[in-house]
Amino acid sequence: MSTTTPLLLLLIEDELPIRRFLRTSLAGEGYRLVEADTGQLAVRLAVQQPPDLVILDLGLPDVDGQDILRQLREWLHAPIIILSARDQEQQKVTALDSGADDYLTKPFSTGELLARIRVALRHVARASGDRESSVFVLSDLKVDLAARRVFVQDAEIHLTPLEYKLLTTLVRHAGKVLTHRFLLKEVWGPHQVQETHYLRVFMAGLRRKIEDDPAQPRYLLTEQGVGYRLAAD
Repeated sequence: MSTTTPLLLLLIEDELPIRRFLRTSLAGEGYRLVEADTGQLAVRLAVQQPPDLVILDLGLPDVDGQDILRQLREWLHAPIIILSARDQEQQKVTALDSGADDYLTKPFSTGELLARIRVALRHVARASGDRESSVFVLSDLKVDLAARRVFVQDAEIHLTPLEYKLLTTLVRHAGKVLTHRFLLKEVWGPHQVQETHYLRVFMAGLRRKIEDDPAQPRYLLTEQGVGYRLAAD
């Protein structure tokens, strides 16, 4: 009888107490873990044995974590979750635009980190499947990508072409934070990446059509100052 090899996570963190804490938490969830306390060691470990997911602290002693992120993204396709004390919005935007899949600010809860890990791994599994399902379902929301139809509580919702493109961009990256710049480029094109008011207007319209309470959205979530995320659970 064959057994499934536990997924390998690379933790890049220079604070020993946090490494010890995460070592226990992640092992308890069945993950294998390798640890690096410097950026240079992290890159060597990633090359020697490419991980299934990376948890990266930006405040490393030898090199800025943003540089390590960019180095890894040149060849590593695994999800990268940033874990950092830097809570400035621009740091988050820079990391996400450089290829990070998610961003958690210290202090953080183990439950939230584990949930973000599960979402990132599910996104990879869905994207790398033989054929991505043409129907996305999340609670009462259903998006039929093949038929280009959207339903809420089994009632069809009529979207404009731009609203539909915005929604399906979020669907294809469900659970992942998408920056304003990324969404503007994907939906409106590379020459409109500064026009964030377009995004606000269309997101508000989309919420009015999809959410029960647009002021308290369940599906289309705001990442303040950074972008938007389509809920994945």
